[in-house]
Amino acid sequence: MPDQHGVNLFTSDPDMAALLKVYIEPALLAHLLPHLEHLGGLAGGVLDALAHTADKNPPTLTHRNRAGLDMQHIVKHPAYVELERVAFSQYGLAAMSHRADVLGWPAPMPPIAKYALTYLFVQAEFGVCCPLSMTDSLTRTLRKFAAPELTHRYLPQLTTQDFDALFQGAMFMTEQGAGSDVAATETRATQDPGSSDGSWQLHGEKWFCSNADAALAMVLARPGGANDGTRSDGVAGMKGLSLFLLPKTLPDGSRNSHRIVRLKDKLGTRSMASGEISLNGAKAWLVGEPGRGFVQMADMINNSRLSNGVRAAGLMRRAVSEAMFIARERQAFGKRLIDMPLMRRQLLKLMLPAEQARSMVFQAATALHRADSGDKNAYSLTRILTPLIKFRACRDARKVTGDAMEVRGGCGYIEDWSDARLVRDAHLGSVWEGTSNIVALDVLRAVKREGSLPVLQAHLAQLLADTPLHAGARKVFDAMLLRVITLAGQVSGLNAAGDAQARSTASALYHLASAAAMAWEAGQTNSPKRMALAQWVLIHRLLPKDPLALTAVDEPALAFLDSGFDNAAGLASDVNLFG
Repeated sequence: MPDQHGVNLFTSDPDMAALLKVYIEPALLAHLLPHLEHLGGLAGGVLDALAHTADKNPPTLTHRNRAGLDMQHIVKHPAYVELERVAFSQYGLAAMSHRADVLGWPAPMPPIAKYALTYLFVQAEFGVCCPLSMTDSLTRTLRKFAAPELTHRYLPQLTTQDFDALFQGAMFMTEQGAGSDVAATETRATQDPGSSDGSWQLHGEKWFCSNADAALAMVLARPGGANDGTRSDGVAGMKGLSLFLLPKTLPDGSRNSHRIVRLKDKLGTRSMASGEISLNGAKAWLVGEPGRGFVQMADMINNSRLSNGVRAAGLMRRAVSEAMFIARERQAFGKRLIDMPLMRRQLLKLMLPAEQARSMVFQAATALHRADSGDKNAYSLTRILTPLIKFRACRDARKVTGDAMEVRGGCGYIEDWSDARLVRDAHLGSVWEGTSNIVALDVLRAVKREGSLPVLQAHLAQLLADTPLHAGARKVFDAMLLRVITLAGQVSGLNAAGDAQARSTASALYHLASAAAMAWEAGQTNSPKRMALAQWVLIHRLLPKDPLALTAVDEPALAFLDSGFDNAAGLASDVNLFG
């Protein structure tokens, strides 16, 4: 069985380097390239081996030390700890958006840099990327909303690359009766009038808490009996919720009173500890304005949702990489697998959603950077791109990883290889930070409340205007842009009836946006391959077709399977697969 263990996952993916030239300014890219190349080598070898070991040896919960003292802690396998060290300390992936001098760069890096590195790291290890994302997102939320003294107290430890001193973050939100229905949160917060430090006490249980032993966690709770905005079903409502910062260790050095009840036995991300938390009157500090907890937590959730999309894109890329390697190296019936028509078609079906996700992540990362700089239109664009990625890319990852496993055959089903772990981990993205239904509805919410649809339309129209296109292709792109945007506008105005169309509408918007982005990238890099992929999205995801009609094989697109970035002569603007 062919084995590509040890391959450099950056240099073996020339599409990545070509695309980064489009999205990252030259000086920063020149600085990042050695780090990307080094991480690509680690991800294809050492980190992959560590991830395999960590997956086989999940964390355990210890309640007492050998002397019988109550010293509850989580025991992590050394392989997982080493993966943490590379992500948090060596590469500073949780810190680089928040301070200068990470990897020697004299300023905080834009999101695209962080996501490019994370995209490589997650191809080896998924579990660590959850605490990585939550630490980054918690730091962002703390900086945006917390009182200066609270930020001053914890920011240095959240952004340090000193592994022994750093604080990891978490988000404790889910309750048994309040999953996606956050308004049903029952956790209570009470303030001691005699408290001199302004702290609150939290009472209740959080049912699914990943990175359960994090040094800091953001927690949603209801102060006192706050029930402002009670719903018709008796649920207290969203307006009474507030956001609190819960430290594991208190400022005086004593242990806080919340407890880990048990760890979860999970399908995937087995290397990382998720657990149930009993708060037991634990001390916490209010973050931001009372009663606006969910609005503030939503910023952390949206950041985590975008990170979910990055992870889904990375998982798909790793799955495609494995499948392509096997297809090129393995022979059956006297032929290489990649020379067989049905396998070529299958590989292209794997490649397409993986490339869609990568382009959408890069588009969203660029918009996020502009939004954080005060661009209101960029905020509206980010507000719709993020749930689109979370919805569609995370669902696509489940299928791509499963179908890629099939290329390896029976060996792919064996846990000796990465395939099974990729499949298990891929199922996480559609569950955490909002299930598919919830996130699809959030796409409509962005249209209704944030005015995101005209901003998205203008953005995609500009991408296409900046793209040299074959006249036949331009006609199809322009017509599809108008049709999908019109559909989304109609669905968003139907209220409850429109909710039933949320998933199909979100998919249509995602496919349209990714096709436009890939076409624009093709124009920027003069890549006939990428232009063919962009048009393939429209042909196979949006344009109507007769399922019983005989169809011609897409040889112009299939031809690109045989090489890295391009093996077709001519200009991207000459490509037209629409007939």
